[in-house]
Amino acid sequence: MQSSAYERLRSFNRTMGALHLVQGLVMLFLATRVIATIAEFSPTITQFYLTYSPEVQALVVESTRLFDLPFGVLVAGFLFLSAGAHALISLPQRTNAIYNADLGRGINRFRWFEYALSSSVMIVLIATLFGIYDIASLILIFLLNASMNLFGLVMEQLNSGRARDEVNWGPFVWGCIAGIGPWIAIVLYMFGTGNFEMVPWFVWAIVGTYFVAFNTFPVNMVLQYRQVGNWRDYLYGERVYIILSLIAKSALAWLVLFGAMQP
Repeated sequence: MQSSAYERLRSFNRTMGALHLVQGLVMLFLATRVIATIAEFSPTITQFYLTYSPEVQALVVESTRLFDLPFGVLVAGFLFLSAGAHALISLPQRTNAIYNADLGRGINRFRWFEYALSSSVMIVLIATLFGIYDIASLILIFLLNASMNLFGLVMEQLNSGRARDEVNWGPFVWGCIAGIGPWIAIVLYMFGTGNFEMVPWFVWAIVGTYFVAFNTFPVNMVLQYRQVGNWRDYLYGERVYIILSLIAKSALAWLVLFGAMQP
């Protein structure tokens, strides 16, 4: 019975990986062949530094141009990362066996490593839509978001095999705190002028979508560790994670891509 459940989950991962891959290919085509001819959005990433100015005889902040961010290609790459993760755990027999063994202990390290990469790429892209072009800020946003997901892995590793009333919620709390950090920076840029009427529709859509997605994943984790209803079975929660990942990433990717087309 358990073996057939793992086989169904393997097939499910293949299907979800294919959906991510197809969307990524379509998005790559649009970004390089269609959207690029309409409105090319390639934000210039800069670096700020202090230098001495003889004119004012004091240290002043200067900036230098580093590179132009290939925005549309990275949005597609965000989906390719997810497709690759699904392929890794569902195609090679060796990694699928590791995946199944981890699931039996209430752990999925592949999920958290993939989330740490793919969702961190997405939050960086969202940050550039709001005008955060400083390389140091973007690196910190990436690492904070990655840390949030890695705390999820620590949560599972720390609580593997524990009873419901013995769960250590520390990593869950610290992960939520880390995940708020990037959004503090984004909101500061978003509402910098205080003129909310000038905020375009796609901005509200991105914020709303990410807020919902941000909350549904931890809710799924809470239901797993509280063992509520069907969530008593870890594989059920795993399927929910996979479905939430597809829905959230697809919605965000298309919103972010077409948001970049706006004037």
